[in-house]
Amino acid sequence: MNEDIKTLTISIYTENNIGLLNRISAIFQRRHINIESLTTSQSEIEGVNRFVIVVDITESQAKKIIGQFEKQIEVIRAYYHTEEETIYQESGMFKIKSDLLFDEPQIQNIIKESNARIVTVNKDFFVLEKSGRRQEIELLRRELNAFGIMQFVRSGRIAVTKEEMKITEMLQAFNNQ
Repeated sequence: MNEDIKTLTISIYTENNIGLLNRISAIFQRRHINIESLTTSQSEIEGVNRFVIVVDITESQAKKIIGQFEKQIEVIRAYYHTEEETIYQESGMFKIKSDLLFDEPQIQNIIKESNARIVTVNKDFFVLEKSGRRQEIELLRRELNAFGIMQFVRSGRIAVTKEEMKITEMLQAFNNQ
């Protein structure tokens, strides 16, 4: 049976311990799975971090990987979600020569049409920030490439699920035992 490869968002709730990122990435490496995006931050629960990892894999691979994550001592819970089950964004920043902002009216149109915002301007450069889906940020990058981008960086995905995950209740029940 051939399963379709899908873009999945994996959420891993963990304690904040040294070396955990290495072990998480090793699970993907052993299976020859490329991580498309990885973001980690404080979660909605005090003292618990959340990894948000985007990968292109089958659902059966995802189930196996989730099982491997949950064997890690520091991992509290791991989930995977399809694109349709999540609300997500990425952010990109673009550093561009300042003279282009004033000399190229097309740059101003691109900024306005893309809903990007100017973060800072000085005599040498200006910085744009664009939040949205990856394809929106990539479109802006392609449009600005024609004028020259001094620096570009894009964040990993941040995501929340449409359905309640109930991780908070699970942890509170666990803490009360």
